[in-house]
Amino acid sequence: MATYAIGDLQGCYDPLRRLLDYISFDPAADRLWFVGDLVNRGPASLEVLRFVKSLGAAATVVLGNHDLHLVMQAEGYGKANKEDTLEAVLAATDRDELLAWLRSQPLFHVEGDWAMVHAGLLSTWTVAQAKALSDETSAALMADDYRDFLAHMWGSEPAAWRDDLVGWDRLRVVVNAMTRMRYVTATGAMEFRAAGAKAPPDKGPPGCVPWFAAPMRASADHQIVCGHWSALGFHQEKNLLALDTGCLWGGCLTAVRLEDRRIMRQPCPQQAKPSGWD
Repeated sequence: MATYAIGDLQGCYDPLRRLLDYISFDPAADRLWFVGDLVNRGPASLEVLRFVKSLGAAATVVLGNHDLHLVMQAEGYGKANKEDTLEAVLAATDRDELLAWLRSQPLFHVEGDWAMVHAGLLSTWTVAQAKALSDETSAALMADDYRDFLAHMWGSEPAAWRDDLVGWDRLRVVVNAMTRMRYVTATGAMEFRAAGAKAPPDKGPPGCVPWFAAPMRASADHQIVCGHWSALGFHQEKNLLALDTGCLWGGCLTAVRLEDRRIMRQPCPQQAKPSGWD
């Protein structure tokens, strides 16, 4: 049995199937971890959703910002982008089943010494605290009144965590950290607006560091698997695996076998140009 963590798909179904053939994936014995952003911008979001859902317990998924964007679009919230490629999902006969399944996925997954999140964790959060906050958010996404949460979910404020946060502000910080964050300031606030907020670390906003380089990061006692940052590309440290290698932009789709950190890559044919919308 092997566990393979796989970077952002964003609707790139054919490269995924070729990668799984290459690693001889066996759904009866192996497991796949998907770091989020299953959908959008790529050509086959519907096929990706149907396939990953069909894997059942063989697949572990965390939600990314594009996945939440799809859920919001389906319910009439948020702003559509001209580069969205979600029409097939929204028009599918099984859309309600697919969206309910997607909405039921967590923002954060922990298993032994490993943990997975789409974007990152704020520096003061322990893994246990992050799991509890993910569970709070999942409860809101699965509640009967989940549309109320969707109506208040998007936005970049508050930019920093406080233990006394409540209501939509509390959940919004969790969503932003786990699905959108790349850089934090010296005081631990998330930086979304400054020039360079999506750039690689050597060109990031002045006075900011990548979230995983924040001093005294409380989650550093676990090995974190993440995606979301194609400008960073593949990046590994003792306690970090960043796996967004830009398949959508004509890069490659990356899988890492967690048992031994063996890296496997599948070239991707897309030649899309990044719009700058994360």
